[in-house]
Amino acid sequence: MATQQYKAWSVVIMSTLAFTVCFMIWMMFAVIGVPIKQQLGLNETEFGILIATPVLTGSLTRLPLGMLTDKFGGRVVMFVLMLSTVIPIWLISDATAFWQFLVVGLFVGIAGGSFTVGIAYCARWFPKERQGTAMGIFGAGNTGAALTKLLAPIIVVGYGWTMVPKVYAVLMAVTAILFWFFTYTDPVHKVGKSVTIREQLAAFKDPKVWRYSQYYSIVFGGYVALALWMTKYYISEYGFDLQTAALLAAAFSIPGGLLRAVGGYFSDRFGAHTITWWVLWIALVCLFFLSYPQSDITIKTVSGPFTFHFGLTPTIFTIILFTLGVVFAIGKASVFKYISDDYPKNIGVVSGVVGLAGGLGGFFMPIMFGALVDLTGIRSSAFMLMFGVVWVSLMWMYWTEVRPMDADRERKRGLAADLME
Repeated sequence: MATQQYKAWSVVIMSTLAFTVCFMIWMMFAVIGVPIKQQLGLNETEFGILIATPVLTGSLTRLPLGMLTDKFGGRVVMFVLMLSTVIPIWLISDATAFWQFLVVGLFVGIAGGSFTVGIAYCARWFPKERQGTAMGIFGAGNTGAALTKLLAPIIVVGYGWTMVPKVYAVLMAVTAILFWFFTYTDPVHKVGKSVTIREQLAAFKDPKVWRYSQYYSIVFGGYVALALWMTKYYISEYGFDLQTAALLAAAFSIPGGLLRAVGGYFSDRFGAHTITWWVLWIALVCLFFLSYPQSDITIKTVSGPFTFHFGLTPTIFTIILFTLGVVFAIGKASVFKYISDDYPKNIGVVSGVVGLAGGLGGFFMPIMFGALVDLTGIRSSAFMLMFGVVWVSLMWMYWTEVRPMDADRERKRGLAADLME
C-alpha cells in the first residue's frame, strides 16, 4: 500500500506534468497565431485579441474551479477539465474565419484554469512549512509556454500550423489518462458541504486578497502576456524568422517556469513579503530599459549635427528579458506563499480569485499591447505599460506592508528602550 509521502509526491509530479501540457495548449496561439495572422490579414489589435482569447476563459473559470476543488477535490476536477478541452483543441485546425478562431479559443482556454485546481490539490498534501516548495514545483508547469515555442514551430515548418492542434489534442487526452491512474484522493482535503458558496465568496471582501491579486496581475499576467507576445515582437522588431523568434522568446518562458520552484523555496525561507518586494524592484529596472524604443538622436556640435543610434541589440534585449523571466518566476511563487500562509483552509477559492486577476492581466495586456502599437507605432510601448503596472504594485506594497512594518519595528524599539530605562 502506498505511503502518504509517496502519494503526496506522486500527486505533485503528475499534477506538474498535467499543468505543463495544459499550459502548452493555453499558449499555443503564441506560435500558430503568427501564420494565422498572415492568413487572415489581421492588424496588431486583432492579433492581440486572437492570442489573448484563450486566456480569458482560463481566467474566468479559475474562481469556480477553485471552489469546486475545495468541495470535491483536485483529482476529479483536473481530470474532467482536461478531457473537456480535447475536442475544442482539435477543432482549431478546422477553423477558417476570425470569429471561428475566437469561439474555439474560448473553449480551449479552459485549460488555463488547471492552475487553480492543481495549486490547491498539491498544497493540501504537505505541511505548511513545505507548501511553498510544493506549489513552486507545481508552478514549474509554466515551462509549457517554452515547450510550445520549441515544439510548435517545428511542427508548423514541417506539416503546417493545422497539425499543431491535432498533436496537442492527442497529447492532452493521453496526459489526462495518465493523471487519473497515478494520482490519489484524500477525503480530508475536501471541505464538502461544510463551507457555503457565500462563505467562499467572502474572500472578495478581504483587502489583502485584492492586494495579492494586483501583485499576481503583473508577475503572472505579465508573464502570460509576454509569453504570447514575444515571438511576434522578435519577428517585427528584429526581423527573425518564426523558428528563431520562438527560440529566443523561450529564453523568457523557460525561467518563468523552471525557477518557480526556487521561488517557492526562497519564500519558505525568507518570507513572501521580502521576496515579492525585491522581485518588483528588479522587474521595474528591467522594464525601464526594455521600454526605451530604437532611437536616432541628433546632437548639434561645433562641427555640425552628429547623429547616433540608441537601442537594445537582440543580445542585450534577450539578456534583460531573461532576467525579467527569472524574477517573474520567483514572484509567482512568493505571491502564492502569501496565500498558503494567510488562508490555509481556503486555498482553492483565494487562489481562484488571485489567479483570476492574474489571468485577466494576461488577457487584457496583449490586446493593449496591440492597440498601443497601432496607436503609437512604438513596439516597446508594451513594456512601458508594464512598467506602470509594476510601479502601482510597488506603491501599494509600500503603503500597506512596508510602512506598517516599519512603524511596528519603531514601536517595539520604543518599548524595549522604555524597559531598559
